[in-house]
Amino acid sequence: MNIGLCGSHRTGKTTLAEAISKRTGMPFLKTVTSEVFQQCGLDPSQPMDFKKRLWIQHKILDAAEKIWQTKEEQFITDRTPLDMMAYTLADIQGTTEVNFDELEGYLARCIDVTNTFFALVVLVQPGIPLMHEEGKAALNEGYLEHLNYVILGLCNDDRIRGTFVYIHRAMTSLDDRVNTALNKLKMIRGNHKGRPPYGIP
Repeated sequence: MNIGLCGSHRTGKTTLAEAISKRTGMPFLKTVTSEVFQQCGLDPSQPMDFKKRLWIQHKILDAAEKIWQTKEEQFITDRTPLDMMAYTLADIQGTTEVNFDELEGYLARCIDVTNTFFALVVLVQPGIPLMHEEGKAALNEGYLEHLNYVILGLCNDDRIRGTFVYIHRAMTSLDDRVNTALNKLKMIRGNHKGRPPYGIP
């Protein structure tokens, strides 16, 4: 029963994943989005045309899948394919030239990968103070809100088979965030066969 944290960048997903891992013993698999951009010679804070955006998003999903496939045991991660869908969709404006078949294929792939790996998806909403960090995506509050609402919609897509819960914006305490995720995990564990989740009595 894997947990996937999703949400805008700079919302504390990695910190939360590390805290849940420490509390439960569940392995934390960190994604390498920034490294993928760096390896491909791209800056995530800079604009790019849609063809290039779709190309790099496939690379990011490839890298994440490779990481997630290394663990047969349950794990938690700080990014899901729903995030990747959101960043892709957020780049589309009214005049953006889009190959819809290619876009649709990518979105369908993201949904399939989400359903393959994640029984619980936790949306971490904006709320904590923002801090700039080199090599990260643009630190624009309006853009973070845009992404948050896109991801919120994607989490409610009827093609997503896992359970979804969101962290309230006002909930900035790390302990409260950890408890919210773990309490939801306790609630859904009875619906899944197999070994109980790490650290869940």
